[in-house]
Amino acid sequence: MIELLVFDVDGCLTDGGITYGNSDSEEFKTFNVKDGFGIVSWHKLGRKSAIITGRSSRVVERRAKELGISYLFQDVKDKKAVLETILDKEGLGFENVAAIGDDLNDLSLLKAVNLSFAPHDALPMVQGAVSVHLPSRGGKGCVREMIDYVVKQEGLEEEFIKLWP
Repeated sequence: MIELLVFDVDGCLTDGGITYGNSDSEEFKTFNVKDGFGIVSWHKLGRKSAIITGRSSRVVERRAKELGISYLFQDVKDKKAVLETILDKEGLGFENVAAIGDDLNDLSLLKAVNLSFAPHDALPMVQGAVSVHLPSRGGKGCVREMIDYVVKQEGLEEEFIKLWP
């Protein structure tokens, strides 16, 4: 049973673009509202989620808080090791995890989990290593497609739909 969803940010929750403002601390990212709605719905099912990302950004911290993301780890070099820490704390195994990633720094984590996903525009090497290739590009609803896939696989569709009367 999938209990934890793990998301990369740049290239998955966003299209990978980074826009800088006038000040050194001003950074902009665009998130997809459908992805966010899916994440919030996943949490309403009593499940958890984590962001494990290689960069650090206050914008990501804000988005994670807004969505009620259970775990946020930024500036991570070894994503699989961080996931192992979360699994130890939650009493879960890799078989209880679905994850999405798009680049080389996601590979070890994606290869370790039960169910792995890549957006349409992920690197070919990542595409070749995952369980499911998603039709949408990063930042364009691929995380929602991932969640819908997991919900269907887990037999939670009816419960998922009833969350929003």
